[in-house]
Order: sequence, then C-alpha cells, then structure tokens
Amino acid sequence: IYYSTYGHVQTIAQAEMRGLLKSGKVDAELYQFAETLPGDVLEKMHAPPRDASVPEITPEILAEADGFLVGFPTRFGVAPAQVKAFFDSTGSLWSKGALLGKPMGLFFSTASQHGGQESTAFSFLPHLVHHGLIYVSLGTPSPYMFETDAIVGGSPWGGGVIAGSDGSLLPTYKEIEIAEIQGDKFAEIASKLAAPDQDLSKTAAATSEKPTEATAATSEKPAEVASVTPTSASPVKARGRMLQIVDKFKNLFKS
Repeated sequence: IYYSTYGHVQTIAQAEMRGLLKSGKVDAELYQFAETLPGDVLEKMHAPPRDASVPEITPEILAEADGFLVGFPTRFGVAPAQVKAFFDSTGSLWSKGALLGKPMGLFFSTASQHGGQESTAFSFLPHLVHHGLIYVSLGTPSPYMFETDAIVGGSPWGGGVIAGSDGSLLPTYKEIEIAEIQGDKFAEIASKLAAPDQDLSKTAAATSEKPTEATAATSEKPAEVASVTPTSASPVKARGRMLQIVDKFKNLFKS
C-alpha cells in the first residue's frame, strides 16, 4: 500500500510487489492511499496524475490481509497527512482487534540522505503498537546498504529512495533491488505467521476450557489482593491468540 506524489514511492512499491510475488509464497495486491489534497493544490505542486489502475485501500480491505507493506514519502520525518488520515479511520478495526498479530513492513522516500530514512519509520511505530501489529524490519540484507561512495536510499527500517530536494532523482537500480529483497523477505515471514496450525488451535482451545493446577489452587484460596472480574468480552480469545503468535515466532526462528 503506498502514497506517492511524484511517482518515486510508486516505483519502489512496484519493486516490493515483484519481491513478494517472486517468493511464490503469498498472493499480493497493490493499493494506494486516497488523496486528501484538492486538485488546484496538486496542480500548483506540479504533481502528475495518479495511477487510476491502482485501487484505493479501505479499512475493510486492510482487515482481510494477512500482512502488508506500507510506503510513503516523509513529511518532516513523519508520515504524510494522507496516510495518517487513513489510519485515523481504522478505529473500528482497533476496537475489534482485527489487525492483532499481523506483520507489517515500511518503505519510504526522502529528499536527502539524512531527511528521514529512519525517523519516518520510527515515528510511525505507534500506529503499529496500538493495533498490535508486528513490525518486520528490513535489516541489512544487501551489500548496497553498506556503500559510502554513493547515496543509496533504504535503511534497516525498510527500503527507500532518495528523490532530491526537487524530486529530480529517480530510484536507482540499487534502491529497486533493495526493495525487491524486502518484498521477498517479508513474504517469507508473513507466510509463516499466517500458516494454519491445528495443534496451536487445540492448545488455545484447551487453555480456554481447562484451568491449570495453579489457577485451580488459587481459586480455592481467598484473594490477598484486589482483582477485577473479567467481562465476557474476549480475554480468553486474546490469550489464545497470543499463545499462537508466540509459538509461531518460536517456530519461525527455529527454521
């Protein structure tokens, strides 16, 4: 999912898509964030027309995905208003825990080498935390990320492009390759986290049906501290879901 004013982030998003599909482990679809600026403002900014072939993301579509990569240009080290406006509209997903435990990665565009290649991702983390999303960083899987004789976008936080203060710098083959690597690595992690596991489901169900010996023993004794009786909402479901997430991570690092 991307927001792109001048096409730089769109190019990186397309490279991410190639990496996702290259793995053969996931089905991937490309979406863009809705524009919030009026047409006359975009015209004064000399922004090219948006790609009408790419549909706009909605909270409903977001909830259906098992994971997502999100890209956008920086605005003083933070996400642009278009992206923040979308996530401000996901309150219904938050209230249902619809995104809990799903993986998410980031990629971005900045004007300069020190214009937010790391802070743009860092400042966006609260959105992931409140939704219970799992942040999947890029690390340093490409030798291009260690070069010092040329400016290369991207960081351990995610893929990226350096567009120049006037937007004249196009994504280089190095930045595009880093984005493809990110898509490929993200697909591997997302496919493992989304894989069905019957044993984990049984474990979660057994946990919700049978109290442990420690719990049973505790219930026979008067409480020594004040406690709050849980409502019928979803503590058991949440506990079972977290058990699944923890076990999947254990299996992920074993493989």
